[in-house]
Amino acid sequence: MGRSLSVSMPAFNEAENIPGMVADVLDVLPRLVDEFEIIVVDDGSRDDTAVVTQQLAVQHPQLKLVQHEVNKGYGTAVLTGLTHATKELVFFTDADRQFDLAEIEKLLDKIETADLVVGYRAPRRDPFMRRLNGKGWSWLVTLLFGYTARDIDCAFKLMRRTVVERLHEEITSGGATFSAESLVRARRAGFKIVEVPLAGHRPRVAGSPTGANLRVITRAFKELVQVRLELWREAKLAVKSEVKTERGTAV
Repeated sequence: MGRSLSVSMPAFNEAENIPGMVADVLDVLPRLVDEFEIIVVDDGSRDDTAVVTQQLAVQHPQLKLVQHEVNKGYGTAVLTGLTHATKELVFFTDADRQFDLAEIEKLLDKIETADLVVGYRAPRRDPFMRRLNGKGWSWLVTLLFGYTARDIDCAFKLMRRTVVERLHEEITSGGATFSAESLVRARRAGFKIVEVPLAGHRPRVAGSPTGANLRVITRAFKELVQVRLELWREAKLAVKSEVKTERGTAV
């Protein structure tokens, strides 16, 4: 049986980028996998993201649109795309065209011996403050949870669908903390994670990023604290359950 792949893209006000992004997928994937689907998750966009996607879907049956009536946040949009995937392998990236999609071949080469393959930008072609904020965020996540990945928020990740099926009900972060929480939970669940350098990262040329928005940042820190507390509670319950089992066995 050949490989099948779901490509999922969260999109918020990305009408300008969607046609090019879909064209990139249609150009690259036919030579790498036997079948594929493209899932665009419109996260309550205020522009024509949904309309543009629907028009393209008429021409390309592999393309599917999933809509959030209101903006629910980056993490929720990513998770919606992952849970709507129907193929053996699931890949997600952003719709902003900052990555060279052809580099997905590097991830596909590694997935045979891993459960989750994550890219890291080498180099990262974002403004200085965005890069600095990214390093600070990675340092904080590592401090709280231990090592997860060198480029936690890199939106170029490939996984087996079993990873999604195992983790999707556990993940609570709907904002920018999604990537951190998903990696933390994947490592704790025992999934094998492999990292791959990506040389094709490029500056955004259309649309506007939301990562520097104060509301987005505040939500991310709140979610990070909530994840830390939730994992602490889960660990405490696990210890209690283990002690109870040991006592029952002893009796």
